[in-house]
Amino acid sequence: MTGRLAGRTAIVTGAGSVGPGWGNGRAMAVVFAAEGAAVYLIDRDKESLEVTADQIRAAGGRVETAIADVTDEAEVAGFVQGCVTAFGGVDILVNNVGGSRAGGVAELSPEDWQRQLDVNLTSVYTACRHVVPIMRERGAGAIVNIASASGTRWTGSAQVGYAAAKAGVIQLSKVTAVQYAADGIRVNTVVPGQLHTPMVEARLAGQRAGGDVEKLLAQRRSRIPLGFMGDGRDTAYAALFLASDEARWITGTEIVVDGGMTARCD
Repeated sequence: MTGRLAGRTAIVTGAGSVGPGWGNGRAMAVVFAAEGAAVYLIDRDKESLEVTADQIRAAGGRVETAIADVTDEAEVAGFVQGCVTAFGGVDILVNNVGGSRAGGVAELSPEDWQRQLDVNLTSVYTACRHVVPIMRERGAGAIVNIASASGTRWTGSAQVGYAAAKAGVIQLSKVTAVQYAADGIRVNTVVPGQLHTPMVEARLAGQRAGGDVEKLLAQRRSRIPLGFMGDGRDTAYAALFLASDEARWITGTEIVVDGGMTARCD
């Protein structure tokens, strides 16, 4: 590691993991800390969050944690202020919380539709709403929002709420990037494809393949031209680039991390 984020403070939401391994949030938190950032980590699951924090502490990184629900605006305001109190400001915001629920427009209930929007899209708006004024005052900042290939095209199953919300994340990022560019704030999106993260075993297999993890993994691999699935570290390295000064002239765009899946026409 080369200290690409030395002297920066980063909020990473969804920094725990639903199981062992490299979920997106855990990987980004660990990589950012290894590159010198002081990281302020958010999750609803205290035990999982502390696993991430302990990894960072063991490597000598600076980390603070807060248990919060990103769909609750008061809690979002609280953890943003907590980061300012702990580290003096916010230089980087990573909006990572998300989760899918299967179902098309005829199957997904109105309640689940709204919940998908709240978790995957409104949470991004809310965090940006509270962080952007801090970044404007500082005259600089980098926001990295995590979307999904499902927000750009059909990826193998109907999950209309998730797909619509993640498409919204991409456009929210573009609009926010242009509006606040003059304030020195860059906003970009990482668009992961079908990674092999702990979410596959913990949740998706039951929704997509009747609990058969190997069947689901085979289905997902079959869509990827490179022939294998990445994991949260692949998302983390893309987010690291966008958060760093190496991306100083990049805003309002996306990095797709999917092994070539969305480049296919079949």
